[in-house]
Order: sequence, then structure tokens, then C-alpha cells
Amino acid sequence: MTGDYIAIDWGTTNRRAWRMSADGVAGDVLKDGRGVLSLQPNDYPNEFAAIRARLGELPVIAAGMVGSNRGWREVSYVDAPADLATLARSAFRDEKTGVSVIPGVALRGGEEIGARADVMRGEEVQVLGAIAAGLAPDAALFCQPGTHNKWIATTAGRVTDIATALTGELFALLRGHGILSGMLDGAVEDGAAFRDGLSRGAGARDLTVALFEVRARVLLGRLAPQEAAAFASGVLIGADVGARDDLDGREVQLLAGGALADLYAAAITHCGGRPVTLDSERAFACGIHRLWELIR
Repeated sequence: MTGDYIAIDWGTTNRRAWRMSADGVAGDVLKDGRGVLSLQPNDYPNEFAAIRARLGELPVIAAGMVGSNRGWREVSYVDAPADLATLARSAFRDEKTGVSVIPGVALRGGEEIGARADVMRGEEVQVLGAIAAGLAPDAALFCQPGTHNKWIATTAGRVTDIATALTGELFALLRGHGILSGMLDGAVEDGAAFRDGLSRGAGARDLTVALFEVRARVLLGRLAPQEAAAFASGVLIGADVGARDDLDGREVQLLAGGALADLYAAAITHCGGRPVTLDSERAFACGIHRLWELIR
């Protein structure tokens, strides 16, 4: 159909592509594990061709790690504060392939000692899309769990602050390597072991000690082996969420789904916040469509 296009949320380990109508309605979808870490730069022409074979011979707009130095084309970050118009002005367009790539957002932090620096790619489309869709207020705190959990603050509809926690990646590393690896093959769910881990991790100043307790508790019979993974996850998520000093009674816009959303909602509540779970796919669809309208 005339005016249709393909929108791709291309992450580190996963990829989601939708056929979008001219008025921004998401249709057919392709979801797979073809994230940027599984690809080389010269793989992308074939990847775009395969996506078009599934969703149609249409122009493409992509966001996420596809625009990083590990992806197809590196697109420079825009500086915070940034809104959708800021992103659109710095989008990269390749006329030969008919593919546009959205930049990420950087928090450069200045030169003073202790000033934080941070970056993100892809999450900004969901955050700003959630605001544009009316799912969240224009001044809010967002939490986007995943391999790397993102805390994003907005003011007047612009991204103003970013803080990234390696929570999911640390759990994966502990599960795959080291002395705890043989203990962390159980299910992770919001139960008593996870809540115990939350209590241990929230506000902990001795995170590495708390993580070794996983082993000690199992060996001493204080933690069932099948619950070790849930406890360890609770420690890590508790440390992540508990590090925030601005949650008391505050709404946190949670851009997540499934079990991970449940775990973070429990942690945010435990630490005094009020989680509001948002539809991340709807947020992305709205954000990417607004960007498409601005750059086409």
C-alpha cells in the first residue's frame, strides 16, 4: 500500500521489525534473535533484503544498536536534552538502500570530576513515543529493563538524564561463568526467594559480598538450590532499583512486558516507588512513526 514502510527496533541481541501503515498502525511483525552482535557490517544488505522479503519492498527506518559502532552504520549521538525533532534532524539516510537510521542520545556530563556520562540507542524512541502517545506524562522517570536496564528522566517531553545499569548482563555472566554458574540454572520468578534477594540487594553497599551469599546460603541449607537463581536476580535488581534515591512515592513508567516487568515492578514497589507498566511496542510504534513523518 502506498505510504507503508518498515520500522525496525534493532538491539544488541534481538530484532523486531513491523510493517507500518501510512497512518502509523503496526501490522505484520518479524521478531528474531538477529541482534547486532550476531552480524558483521557486510551482512546488513542481505538482512534488509530478507526483512523486505517478509514484510514488503518498502523504505525502512531503524533505531537501536544498528546505528552503533557495532552495527551497520555509526550514527553520531545527539546530546541530551533531546526530543523527537532533535533525533529527526540528525537521522542518517542511505538513498541507495532506502534505509534511514535514528541516532541515539548521549549524556556527556561535562568536565567536572564525578560528572556522569551515559548513552543509549533505541530506548529514546520508546520513551518519547510513550509521551507522544499519551501513555506517560512529558515529565517522568522511565525504567526500561533488559540486558542493560535504563533509567531515563524527561522534562517537557525531552530526554534530560540517562543512567544505565548492567543488571541483566551481570546476571547472565554469573549464570554462565564462575563459581555461581552451576547454581543459577533454576527459574527466576517473583516468589519468596526473589523477595529475599530484593531485601538483601536494595541499598546494599556490599553487592559483591551479597552475591557470594548465594553460594553460602545454598551450602548451609538456607536457600534451596532451585531458588538460587531467583535470589541472585533479586539481589541484582534490588541493588539496581535501590540505588535510586528519588523513588519515594514517585510514579515510575515501566517500559517492559512479561516476567521481567513483574520483577521490576516488585522491586520498584519494594523501594517505595509506584510502577506504571506501559506497552513498549505501542510506545515504539508511536515514536518511530512520528520520526518517520519528520524525516520522510
